[in-house]
Amino acid sequence: MEASRRVTIGLFWHSLNSDNLGVGALTLANIDILRRAARQCGLEPHFLVLGWRDPRPLYLEAPDVENRPFRTRDLVRPGGKIAADVRRCDIVFDIGGGDSFADIYGLKRFFTLWISKMRVIAAGKPLVLSPQTIGPFDKWWSRPLARIAMNRSRAIFTRDDLSTRFLEDLGIRRRVVQCTDVAMGLPYEAPPRKNDGKVRIGLNVSGLLFNGGYSGKNQFSLKCDYPSVVRRLIQRLSEHENAEIHLIGHVQSRHIPVEDDQRVAEQLQAEHPHVRVAPVFSSPIEAKSYIAGMDFFIGARMHATIAALSSGVPVTPMAYSRKFVGVFRTVGYDHVCDCRELDDDSVLEYVTDRFARRAELKRDAERARDKAKEILVSYQDEASQELRRATGGSGSAAHQDLRRAGPNLAHPSKSLRLSALKR
Repeated sequence: MEASRRVTIGLFWHSLNSDNLGVGALTLANIDILRRAARQCGLEPHFLVLGWRDPRPLYLEAPDVENRPFRTRDLVRPGGKIAADVRRCDIVFDIGGGDSFADIYGLKRFFTLWISKMRVIAAGKPLVLSPQTIGPFDKWWSRPLARIAMNRSRAIFTRDDLSTRFLEDLGIRRRVVQCTDVAMGLPYEAPPRKNDGKVRIGLNVSGLLFNGGYSGKNQFSLKCDYPSVVRRLIQRLSEHENAEIHLIGHVQSRHIPVEDDQRVAEQLQAEHPHVRVAPVFSSPIEAKSYIAGMDFFIGARMHATIAALSSGVPVTPMAYSRKFVGVFRTVGYDHVCDCRELDDDSVLEYVTDRFARRAELKRDAERARDKAKEILVSYQDEASQELRRATGGSGSAAHQDLRRAGPNLAHPSKSLRLSALKR
């Protein structure tokens, strides 16, 4: 049998130890998908994870994965660490942290995301934008710069129809493929069900929204008073006779207080002693496995709600940006509460109505989960073609047979699942 060729895959704006478990979920899921994509065309992948330097222990340690963190200053230096890492790559997949390639988070974040893309392009390496929300670009300077980077990319995968239409209007000439969020395919271990009559309600409270955003002044222009709504939701849901409320953080960051969901959960538990606070998780897989044990889930961190949906848990996302509606609509799930459009009473009514209809929402969530699996199989096939193109090969006959057999996203990589859970 023909030996597999090695392909070195750069993963920009991924992270193996981010306090934001959503970024971690994107990373672990994309590694798993791209690993299978490489092997189905006869390539043996080696990954360089290129993201911020964070203090948390790694979620995953594997022989084919190198963690190559950097600092902002490394991006602007003409040579050095970033240049050397990019030169090692045959191809670079850039996921933009999920939604950071936009100007809504400010000038600095936009330019760091933009410069990284231009470093890859300048090095002559193929650049693929992995499934993500792209835009908005409302500033006079962001739109032309974004267009330059994307029109020099190899391919662009969006995770929602709003981003797809946005890129069409922006005049992007490169191939744009609509997909879904790769974290829909993140593996997990479903906990055993308890037959104790309890209705377990998971509530993810965003520390960022609770604190008014980075500005502290309702940065995301919510129509509702988010802290007040959260407190009223806890009170309202607690009225259910068998309710067991779990406050579940998905950004757990003691060194960035404005972001920290865990700190806010503990504050709310002090006000409502009957609620439970979930532990600090060691990995996104552990977080998803905990969420999978809920009977109903509400959350303002999008990847916490994706963890619920993709494990078949009925969920009501509390949206603070357009990314929510777009991502959930691509898989046919229409139970998103838009906090930019609804006032306090309307949010409370929306969520309690969905809680009452949770059996219906569970059926919708299971259908959406199955649709997401199908879409991610297509992304895997597309990624396989890009890897084949980057290495100038077509893969061995044996691996072509594997491709025809197709991947099984219902049974993700055992090595990823076990190594990420062991920590």
